[in-house]
Amino acid sequence: MHEEIDDNYLWLEDLDAPEVMRWVADLNAATLAALSGESFTRVRDAIREVLDSKDRVPFPGWRGDGLYYNFWRDADHPRGLWRRTTAEQFRRDEPEWDVLLDVDALNTAEGENWTWSGVTVLRPDYDRCLISLSRGGADAVVVREFDLRDRVFVAGGFTLPEAKSGVSWIDADHIYVSTDFGPGSMTSSGYPRLVKCWRRGTALADAEPVFAGQADDVQVWAGHDPSPGYERDYVTRYVDFFRTERYLRRPSGEFVRIEVPAEADVSVHHEWLLIRLRSPWLTHPAGALLATEFEPFLAGRRDLTVLFRPDEHTSLGDFRWTRDHLLVVTMTDVRSQMHVLTPGRPEWRRQPMPAAGELDHLGILDTDPDRDDSYLLFAQGFLRPRTLSSGTVGGAVTELKQEPSFFDTDGMTVRQFFAVSADGTRVPYFVVGADAAGPALLTGYGGFEISRTPVYNGAIGRGWLARGGTYVHANIRGGGEYGPAWHRAALRENRLRAYEDFAAVAGDLVARGITTPAQLGINGRSNGGLLMGVMLTRYPELFGAVVAEVPLLDMRRYTELLAGRSWIAEYGDPGVEADWAYLREFSPYQNVRPGRAYPPALLLTSTRDDRVHPGHARKMLARLREHGHDALYYENVEGGHGTAADNEQAATIAALTLEFLWRNLGPGAQW
Repeated sequence: MHEEIDDNYLWLEDLDAPEVMRWVADLNAATLAALSGESFTRVRDAIREVLDSKDRVPFPGWRGDGLYYNFWRDADHPRGLWRRTTAEQFRRDEPEWDVLLDVDALNTAEGENWTWSGVTVLRPDYDRCLISLSRGGADAVVVREFDLRDRVFVAGGFTLPEAKSGVSWIDADHIYVSTDFGPGSMTSSGYPRLVKCWRRGTALADAEPVFAGQADDVQVWAGHDPSPGYERDYVTRYVDFFRTERYLRRPSGEFVRIEVPAEADVSVHHEWLLIRLRSPWLTHPAGALLATEFEPFLAGRRDLTVLFRPDEHTSLGDFRWTRDHLLVVTMTDVRSQMHVLTPGRPEWRRQPMPAAGELDHLGILDTDPDRDDSYLLFAQGFLRPRTLSSGTVGGAVTELKQEPSFFDTDGMTVRQFFAVSADGTRVPYFVVGADAAGPALLTGYGGFEISRTPVYNGAIGRGWLARGGTYVHANIRGGGEYGPAWHRAALRENRLRAYEDFAAVAGDLVARGITTPAQLGINGRSNGGLLMGVMLTRYPELFGAVVAEVPLLDMRRYTELLAGRSWIAEYGDPGVEADWAYLREFSPYQNVRPGRAYPPALLLTSTRDDRVHPGHARKMLARLREHGHDALYYENVEGGHGTAADNEQAATIAALTLEFLWRNLGPGAQW
């Protein structure tokens, strides 16, 4: 058993205390001085050019009114434009955009530091919306009603002060709102516990209570579906990160529980209920997608149609309704396939959709179920720039936009291998670059059932691959690449399986002659930052450099910091002795040791991250330096959990990462 350590760095959890911010400023200056130079500047500018390129695909979203909506950032608009255009205009090389909101102009007018955080449009009128604005990229937002015809915020309209809030239109004069209503209204995870119905022209304090969750829940939410003929209201209680209680709210105010397993995801479209299982139910396996008629199901009928059944290699990726059909994406060994399903009684019809390249990824960008059976698809690969296509079920698929290649791929390939983990599990990973030994960057995540699929990354291309580096993308357990079982295999007390998987990939790269331990660097963010911390303290001999972004690192105190309690279902509760017994085995902050050789580390975070507290990275840096280890630190004062609030900041963060890695892993580097 490990001895408990005295935490001498609790003072660094004080978010913006003057002495803490002076400490941060000094470390930022030292890191910039250490990594700046001609090489850093070239990489930063090259990445900024990619991020600001006007040749990027302006990926749109549909709102139900036939228009193409897009949020766009570039050098001229660092905080961005929310804009829209017609279908005819969008198909042009240079569409004429109707700008709805210029966030930079808004900041100038109001003396604020807003970043865009999303919007909810009133259906079916499409004349009003609720815009969420964040200060510096935090999760907490201010919500303001906006008039889409006059392009102004509505005087006396629905407005919420800064908080972690949820809003949903009911009709033009009523919204569901979950927010900080005062003492006792937030959960222990820092999210809303109460949902109310707020009527226009009344005070928020007078909003009508609708539903109350428990203090130890994660949050609650309510929404309204205005689909003609199927108007319904729903309330969801998030008991923990994976378990929910879902209710239909009748016009009378009666709540009808949708009786599915707590870990299942459900969605309702017109008369159909879809159930995505995370655990076995009745005769159906975890990972299956089931369909049934909604109202008969509520009445007790259980005639379920299996739309997808997983196997050892294939899992459900995504699904999305058009008006009359269901698009389904599946993954076989992390390679995507798409089908269209048409409801029928008793059988549903299934037809294949266009395929992506063998090692590329095909996904659903959007559908417009309020209007028709049209859809937007995107495709990309590690060496294939992103494309946007549109189509209608039963018709042809047309390519609308394609990005240019932002780096030279001549001589580069994409290969997929499988490493064998400590317990014999085969773990897939992709290797991108020239077929030559040298510096390699290995990335991973392994948590929350999130799948990592192939992605085109111009920053990695210019800042790493173009220098001769190899990029490696690992699909370790804890993710969703093989469905719920792949996630559950690394849950809570089984967490070490994810770390053994990542170490196995590192060892396999060396065994194949792709790189050496001294030339192998790693990078991960958030839960992936925890992965990096574990690799640093548990497997230091496998790596030449480590970068952790917005990381969890102190698993003893993570539940006491910001949104930490919402992740207990994933990691366990350090306040429970049995859980701490396994958490302490890998918690990076508690496992920093003097006298053991660690590779150089770079820790990156944001002062405005109100999801993963910057105290994790701050304290880890202090602990590493206390024991004489080589570590650098950079804390962006903006950016939230995304680390950067605009493209300039994003380019700086990416350049710091890649320059640090290259200097430690490139020719002549040693530690």
